[in-house]
Amino acid sequence: MVSTFALRLLLGLTLSWLALGAQAYTPPPQSNDDFQQWLQTFKQKAASEGISPATLQQAFAGVRLNKRVLELDRRQPEFTRTFWQYFDSAITDWRVENGRKLYRKYRPQLHEVTEQYGVPARFIIALWGMETNYGGYTGNTPIIESLATLSYDPRRSGFFQKQLIAALTIVEQGHVAPDQMRGSWAGAMGQCQFMPTNYLKYAVDADNSGKVDLWNSLDDVFHSMGHFLQELGWERGENWGREVALPEDFDYSLADGKTQRSLQAWSKMGLTLADGRKLPQEAMQAALLLPYDHRGPAFLVYDNFNVIKRWNHSDNYALAVGHLADRIVGRAPLSKSPPENDEALSHQQTRELQERLGAAGLAVGPVDGVIGSKTREALRHYQKQQNLPADGYPSYRMLEILRERQGD
Repeated sequence: MVSTFALRLLLGLTLSWLALGAQAYTPPPQSNDDFQQWLQTFKQKAASEGISPATLQQAFAGVRLNKRVLELDRRQPEFTRTFWQYFDSAITDWRVENGRKLYRKYRPQLHEVTEQYGVPARFIIALWGMETNYGGYTGNTPIIESLATLSYDPRRSGFFQKQLIAALTIVEQGHVAPDQMRGSWAGAMGQCQFMPTNYLKYAVDADNSGKVDLWNSLDDVFHSMGHFLQELGWERGENWGREVALPEDFDYSLADGKTQRSLQAWSKMGLTLADGRKLPQEAMQAALLLPYDHRGPAFLVYDNFNVIKRWNHSDNYALAVGHLADRIVGRAPLSKSPPENDEALSHQQTRELQERLGAAGLAVGPVDGVIGSKTREALRHYQKQQNLPADGYPSYRMLEILRERQGD
């Protein structure tokens, strides 16, 4: 899947782990026998938190150490996808066309969600499409077993034990049977991929069945998504952002995705809508975001963009959700397209980029293969020195330029 709600919750922890040199992490010896012993102790903890013996017996029947889950949790991608590689896999013709059909089909139900929570229907549909392909794939890993495995593993045991207790509480409350509780390897569940703690906090029994069913009840799914976005801070009546065009010789350091200015201020700097029209004269604050180098699209993003990022803390994810929501209601595709040399950097190539910037006399911080603010700033200084567009974007193209100009 393009994204899961579990990855949203784990991303901050994972990035910190990577930055601290997680490549060197060596798990302790683990076996199913040891896991079963750990499980007996955990059951005592769960019982002390109100989980009944009947639920514990039912939930843990046949549960074993799931080594595949551990493999997926530790797997580190060699390459990080570029914006275009991510975006083109997320915004497919199939996803746009099916999103439009489902938007029309469920418009009455979605109107109720908008009225109650203030979230326009197109965003509910877009998030539904991004999370599970409109409910087409919700994951098939047994949630209790996956969370028990990750709770037993010491790396993030505390986090996953809270999720496991929450999952057991969901069973205890009668919302779903353990054998039907299936989802992603990291514990995300249902058509909107809620982690168990968020299931308990934000999921809604919208069809008044007495249960919250995020697998089969679209009323529950849609209302739960709307409720969650409302609680994350969704601003009623506001958009997420829009693609814009930048003037020549623009100062790309302003495109940090964080510093907000009024639309009038951006307009005075020469920004227009992507099709050349003037920016709207609304009294709104917006930040400028450049997810690629100077050849890619630029976006002015509003507060609701950051709300989407609280669902999944990724600029690319939030841009894909916003753009898919726009396409679902018939708005235009992006004005830019991928360049021919759109190639991702590997971890080793990122280290090489940092080393070469260091060799050019620029401070990049740790040479660790992780792009941070110091690496971007060093790259921006180098680009200015070389009379290149100073977008600070660490691309394979820039690595090739460094190699060529340093004589390699």
